[in-house]
Amino acid sequence: MKTKFIYKSLLLGITISSFMSCTPDSTDEGNGLTQENIDAGFTISKTAENRYRLKTNSNNYINTKWNIDDEGFNFGKNLEDIFLPDAGTYIIEHQAYGIGGVLAGTASKTVVVPTSDPISGNMIKGGRFDTPDEISKWTKHIISSSGAEWIFSNGKATIVTSDNAQQAIYQAVQVEAGKKYLIDMVASSTTPLVNTWFEVYVLNSIPAVGSDVSGTVYRNINTWAGCGKTAFKGKVSNVGCDAPKNGGVFTATTTGTVYLFIKCGGQTVNGLSIDKVEFRKIQ
Repeated sequence: MKTKFIYKSLLLGITISSFMSCTPDSTDEGNGLTQENIDAGFTISKTAENRYRLKTNSNNYINTKWNIDDEGFNFGKNLEDIFLPDAGTYIIEHQAYGIGGVLAGTASKTVVVPTSDPISGNMIKGGRFDTPDEISKWTKHIISSSGAEWIFSNGKATIVTSDNAQQAIYQAVQVEAGKKYLIDMVASSTTPLVNTWFEVYVLNSIPAVGSDVSGTVYRNINTWAGCGKTAFKGKVSNVGCDAPKNGGVFTATTTGTVYLFIKCGGQTVNGLSIDKVEFRKIQ
């Protein structure tokens, strides 16, 4: 029995010694647990009018995120084809994430789009809220007598509400019968929304002052449906929820004037902002 005990102890000692000799003294000596900086650079190539291809310089990382024209970072691929229908200067940012979800590299480039797409150009006037002239294209629609207010400042339209008050803004748009139009915008909030609804409508007429806005909802952020309960930023097509109310496609039944209404209300909205409002023909 004693001989067997010595034999097992000897083997155990050899095993421990071998293990210790193969283990680095620290976690930064090549054991694969430390993420080094990586190349997040990318190229932009024009593939057609208003269409561009983004291609990363390398793919030796786990996840990639793109931020197109300050719409918020969203997960993407190493090769992305994008459509920029409006003339202007766009900043495109890329983030590369490595081991453990660590941000390991960032890069940014600028692309200048010389002309707007003749079909899919934005039909909204002043959708970026950058100048007094752009802001003047919008009209407030008062629903609650107090407790809700849209504020135009810093290149955004921001609503603050309390006690379930609500208010809307709107703009007239000319449409053609039988044509389809895609509606979207960037929405953001640095704080969680509480019991809040954000809804986008297309109406044939303007409701009376003090009257609610109702009808088919084309874009939707709703805390009861599960979105807006944490800070967010992105196109409503991405950050919104309740798919039947967030499809974004309006089909005109008659030729003439319709009104794009954007309404928000809630128990507590410390500041929900919108920017880059779009209404584009897709057919």
